[in-house]
Amino acid sequence: MRPFLFLGVRPEDAAADDEYAAMLRCTGLSEATLRRVRLEAAPLPDVDLDAWSGIVLGGGPFCVSDPEDAKSPVQRRVEADLARLLDAVVPADAPFFGACYGIGTLGRHQGGLVDRSHPEPVGAVTVELTAAGRADPVLGSAPPTFGAFVGHKESLTVPPPHAVVLASSAGAPVQAFRVGRHVYATQFHPELDVAGLTTRVEAYRYDGYFAPEEAADVVAAARASGVQVPGVLRAFVDRYARPDLHPRNDTASPGVHPRTEIRAAQG
Repeated sequence: MRPFLFLGVRPEDAAADDEYAAMLRCTGLSEATLRRVRLEAAPLPDVDLDAWSGIVLGGGPFCVSDPEDAKSPVQRRVEADLARLLDAVVPADAPFFGACYGIGTLGRHQGGLVDRSHPEPVGAVTVELTAAGRADPVLGSAPPTFGAFVGHKESLTVPPPHAVVLASSAGAPVQAFRVGRHVYATQFHPELDVAGLTTRVEAYRYDGYFAPEEAADVVAAARASGVQVPGVLRAFVDRYARPDLHPRNDTASPGVHPRTEIRAAQG
């Protein structure tokens, strides 16, 4: 099996490492088969799509709807790197899964409206699959209605005209969508459990997601929610790890491939 590529954007080491550990757990992959690149640490070289079974993009504190003059140089560079990557991923219909930050990144790239009209506070929400979501091989692995953790200041208010909306919630009209057959994004965090949410509450206590003095209440509500990690990332991996569905060429090509990715991550 070709490995999967995980792209992280979190500058906070504790949250970044915990997110990667959560991705490993919920996908069932090892560090050898889910290779990590931290985009906030160094520019992303060209990615050889034929070297990977698929690509997973994690969440983070950036908002694509921030005014351009308010974005840091790192945020602008990360957004440019991801836009360049999606310029290749979408036409190739290469397997891609973006979580939380991914819905804004993919949604904006594909012409949707990303703004701050439907934020959701940190905590549990009820996600409901659409008819298309129930029939989808990845999102349809979850129950028709399930609980998940969210926490976002922006959302995809109007999906791209060619996108297939797969899920929604009471607070956000688009909780998941697909472009083509193999390019996915979710607003909810498919990797997040209570322990992971607790780590992020501490990491982002002063980032405006909630009043700092409410952190303990946010964690207590999460513990009481009964949310279990949905299996959609495992379904994504199981679907695209099969070589008959995504044939690969063994000839190495320039760009990020399994032997150079670690150096890129450490750069």
